[in-house]
Amino acid sequence: MRLSRRRFLTLSACALAAPAGAATGRWTGYAFGAEVSVELRGPHGLVEADLQAVIAEIRALERRFSLYDPASDLSRLNARREGPLSPEMREVLELSHRVHAVTGGLFDLTIQPLWEALAQGGDVTAARDLIGLDRVTLEADYVKLVAGQKLSFNGIAQGYATDRIAALLAARGYGDALINMGEFAALGGPFRLGFEDPDAGRLGAVHLSAGAMATSSPSAMTVGSETHILHPKGGKALWSTVTVLAKGAGQAALADAASTAFCLMPRPEIETAKRKLGLSRVYLVDVAGNLSSL
Repeated sequence: MRLSRRRFLTLSACALAAPAGAATGRWTGYAFGAEVSVELRGPHGLVEADLQAVIAEIRALERRFSLYDPASDLSRLNARREGPLSPEMREVLELSHRVHAVTGGLFDLTIQPLWEALAQGGDVTAARDLIGLDRVTLEADYVKLVAGQKLSFNGIAQGYATDRIAALLAARGYGDALINMGEFAALGGPFRLGFEDPDAGRLGAVHLSAGAMATSSPSAMTVGSETHILHPKGGKALWSTVTVLAKGAGQAALADAASTAFCLMPRPEIETAKRKLGLSRVYLVDVAGNLSSL
């Protein structure tokens, strides 16, 4: 497996009521497969508690969705093929089913056995036969996979974490915040964000206000002979980079999932899915480095 660039996730926020000379809290650690830096600025006596709340939320979400922690909810589900649903797991699964349907099955959480087969030299054909989110049974408080299936939330969990942290900060009075947990969410703004392609480099910038932005680049990482965004139906990525913008609060998970699937879809199908999902803009970079938008 090859990762073409080191990822460093950052979160910075300023409380609405932060006076001149306000306190600053900083933390650097590791989460969601990357280094994480958190900086908050707010009233003395509150900012440290707010910082600890953010860190606790990050850790709690890792315990839900991490593939690398054998004690996580996801790891236990993958081992047992069934189990109870936490509210967070239900939210992610329900959104995943929605995007799965709108994208014709190209956003699919059951891709994990294929990833493992490619990474470990396993039976790729057998792994492909297990793919199908529509075969995952979702009940009120329980989920069941078919034999051999495993889930991966790598195409949506970072967006979901971004949404959760943005909501936590908003509830604590932070009105000017840019959250980057692999995907971006903005409180206040506008924030000027560049987007780039692994091969073509930086191609432009957007201004993000009260919304979310997610970018997927299939060739940024490889697994076996494939790019890391695996096609559930055996095809190949059609775009070098896709960036999705969505307006409003709580949209980073949606943008994250959509950008993943759109890498595999022709332009007319992306345009239809964009409308059905209520997304504000989609930027597409083709394999020659040409940028266009919808």
